Amino acid sequence: MGVTLLVGGIGLATDRPSLVLVSAVGVAFAAYPRLSPAPPSTPTLEIERRLSDRAPTPGESVEVTVTVSNAGDDWLFDLRIVDGVPPALTVTSGSPRYGGPLRPGGEATFSYVVNAEEGKHGFDPATAVVRDLSGAHEVETTVAAETEIDCTVARGTPPKRNLAIEDAGDLLTDQGGVGIEFYQTREYRRGDSMSRIDWKRFARVGELTTVEYREERSASVVLLVDARAESYRAREGEPHAVVRNVAAAQRLTGALLTGRNRVGVAALGREDCWLAPGAGTDHQSRTMRLLATHPAFSASPPGDDDGPPVEDQIARIRRQLRPDTQVTFLTPLCDDGAVTAASRLEAHGHSVTVVSPDATGSETPGQRLAATERTNRIASLRRREIPVVDWSADDGLAAAVAKAGERGAL
Repeated sequence: MGVTLLVGGIGLATDRPSLVLVSAVGVAFAAYPRLSPAPPSTPTLEIERRLSDRAPTPGESVEVTVTVSNAGDDWLFDLRIVDGVPPALTVTSGSPRYGGPLRPGGEATFSYVVNAEEGKHGFDPATAVVRDLSGAHEVETTVAAETEIDCTVARGTPPKRNLAIEDAGDLLTDQGGVGIEFYQTREYRRGDSMSRIDWKRFARVGELTTVEYREERSASVVLLVDARAESYRAREGEPHAVVRNVAAAQRLTGALLTGRNRVGVAALGREDCWLAPGAGTDHQSRTMRLLATHPAFSASPPGDDDGPPVEDQIARIRRQLRPDTQVTFLTPLCDDGAVTAASRLEAHGHSVTVVSPDATGSETPGQRLAATERTNRIASLRRREIPVVDWSADDGLAAAVAKAGERGAL
């Protein structure tokens, strides 16, 4: 300001308009930060994080997509934001930073990839800095959005694999509680039910002990129907495998819900299909209607190129599954993609049971080759300790399950 006034004074004294003009520019430059509107003292920002996988395995890459929104009424001419990446995670590509203007009601999105490490990792609040146009005023704030990557490795004995096809089964846990299978006895505690006291022991030795039974809880099961183009196979004069898959899913839905379990539906195929696990008569009606009308389960086969790769479809489904959800996979095992789908779900902690309608024949060399390849896929899954119900066209579903149980395949 001092230099500007000196130049302006010299220009007036020597009658030189150019120096006066230069001083006017200097005055405007010096006064602009004082006259320009300051940023809001507390900018109203909101962020949302979307993870490609909330429960990855150690070493897996997770894409984090961050959307920042200006929920206030003021323009943010210069917004700088840094996401709160968990300290234990390393950013392998992209950047957790964004910079630029943001209008009222506007939003901006940026993404980056982190490498998952074992453990649970919560994101810290993002740090945001807002400046005015001149850069003279600056406001710093934080924006929180509760987000966590759960990369824990399950230890201990897994719960019993639920087989809806056996008896809409109950899911056994390794915790004592109310049930029918003996778990342990322990010292009597005040408030224990009188019906659970071991009265025979009391009569014999005079000690009060309480009997605990292995606790039972309902299962959460997703019926995953393989409706890809590869699954529209059938023997001569018989319905194709997708029709049999859908019919089996409808039957299993009724059995599971009758057993007070939670049931959901998903599909591999031309279109996304997802119904989260639920219970009750309304949910049963909704499930049956979905299986009967959704385009993914159409009786007409899609084109060979319809639908994304099976790996991408499984990744999408896995993002929607809760960690304790089991999967009953209905597939004719007509290609290696079905084996990949079952193996990846099992590897990520979802107990998988495969129900496979046999759509192969034996009349031609090609049919016999297809049957041999399917037999090899069944053996491959069983080597991974994934139960497979080999459902021939000559048997009903119940008979196929009974035969699998007799062979020890379940």
